[in-house]
Amino acid sequence: MLGRKSIRINGADCGAEAIILGAVTSIGGFLFGYDTGQISGMLLFRDFKDRFGQVDTAEGREFEPIIQSLIVSLMSIGTLLGALTASYTADWFGRRKSLSFGVVIFIIGNIIQITAVSSWVHLMMGRFVAGLGIGNLSVGVPMFQSESAPRQIRGAVVASYQLLITIGILVANIVNYGVRAIQDEAASWRIVIGLSIAFSLPLGLGILLVPESPRWLAARQRWDGARMSMARLRGLKDEPGHKLVEEDLAEMREILEKEKAVGVGSWAECFVKRRRGNGGVPKQVYRTYLGVAIHFLQQWTGVNYFFYYGATVFESAGVDDPIRTQLILGAVNVGMTFFGLYAVEKFGRRVPLIAGAAWQAAWLAVFAAVGTALLGGEGEQNNRAAGIVMIVSACMFIASFAITWGPICWVVIGETFPLRTRAKQASLATAGNWLGNFLISFLTPLATSGINYAFGFVFVATNIAGLLLVYFFLYESVSLSLENVDAMYSEPGVRPWNSKKWVPPGYATRMLRRDDGVNAHDGGEGAIGGGQTTGVEGESAAVKAEDQPNGLGAKKSGESSTWLGPRESRDERVDKAM
Repeated sequence: MLGRKSIRINGADCGAEAIILGAVTSIGGFLFGYDTGQISGMLLFRDFKDRFGQVDTAEGREFEPIIQSLIVSLMSIGTLLGALTASYTADWFGRRKSLSFGVVIFIIGNIIQITAVSSWVHLMMGRFVAGLGIGNLSVGVPMFQSESAPRQIRGAVVASYQLLITIGILVANIVNYGVRAIQDEAASWRIVIGLSIAFSLPLGLGILLVPESPRWLAARQRWDGARMSMARLRGLKDEPGHKLVEEDLAEMREILEKEKAVGVGSWAECFVKRRRGNGGVPKQVYRTYLGVAIHFLQQWTGVNYFFYYGATVFESAGVDDPIRTQLILGAVNVGMTFFGLYAVEKFGRRVPLIAGAAWQAAWLAVFAAVGTALLGGEGEQNNRAAGIVMIVSACMFIASFAITWGPICWVVIGETFPLRTRAKQASLATAGNWLGNFLISFLTPLATSGINYAFGFVFVATNIAGLLLVYFFLYESVSLSLENVDAMYSEPGVRPWNSKKWVPPGYATRMLRRDDGVNAHDGGEGAIGGGQTTGVEGESAAVKAEDQPNGLGAKKSGESSTWLGPRESRDERVDKAM
């Protein structure tokens, strides 16, 4: 029934099942966020500290910094390992069953945590096992979404993963706030952990009701299944031979036939450059390191400095109710992520990431400078003033992260890698994310006990590093199919800073297919070709390809296009790039 329903987005049919797929799979992001947000408040619960703390004080037990680091950070080691193994489960079992497997592991880890009585090692190992499941989901969800969602909504669907991460963090903060009245009882932290099991069930079961990834099916030569999956995702279940489905399938078949000739990519291929004749893919190693670096720096923007230890940080800054402050930060995170879903399609990938890194660096400099200067003074007024300014700075930082580096990094990981090694490279990039996450969660208690709020200046530097990385190395992939992203990376004349102007062969613009030079039309989007205005407000478009060099060079209204030069085969372009 749902496979027959569709809505019109950017001039193309997007099926109801594609929307449902995006919503169900994004629960994986919710679990990620919920697990991230819950530990910050739990570290302040009295029963939690009395059971698992090491240092006896007049007010009860407290944690040693190194033990606190291990409890928080070992989950990140689990997620790192889970991310690396996800490439195997995603390829062996299929994208859907791999996600269900991740949910089962996550549930087992949470059961281990709930049954902990007094041993911090028992609790820590439960977090490690839960991390294995979260790591599996953090690779599988964006990959499944990017392979299944029509390109007209791909950016928003994959960015919804980050939206659900933010909602998960907020819900965890709300639950922490609600159970703090019983923080002297074990039920407080056990309720927080136990709810994550209930939240995971809709993903584990619901994922089995949506279509399998058409690209995974096609890679295994199951073309009928791939066609039906794509038709359902377009809302065309009764018309699997529809032109729109066949066009998407033809693009997919072309790239797969070339990849089939050189076999399945290995782990070594992700790191060692190979020439085209020996199974190489354009800029494959380049893309591996780019994905790892972007995701490592996403964590080193400093966001989880606030979400893991924010309550502890603001408590030391003299804030009366640090858990409420965490609630405010979580709400800002959720609210601004909705703008991120818009920004990723409106402004692309590069511009928001560059602007976001600059903004984040500025506010982190304020946070670190005020904390270091004012909290060093005497008197309660200094603490209050510092606390207010630091909360504002944290909110401004998180607002930017929620719009830019939060959602867009997950979009990048879903559309940068070639299908030949996509699962492996996505695993490596996500492992880079979790390595950064581990280092933040492990080092923060140790660093703050040494240099205190000056730790924020480290994040200023890492945000500037992220800005430079994106400007000089990340290609703009907005509106391109996954197959055309490969084609863009194979073009020797395209550079990251001018990549937005690149138009695929056979297209008038990135959104308009050039249909033999006439009737290029896509939902009323403007195109200009050969001096004729086309496609305005739904009017018929006509692109005179013969007026352009070799039939190329049509351009979008208000946007200059790039002439791709004389027509040449994809193999010739790939050989040049290699």
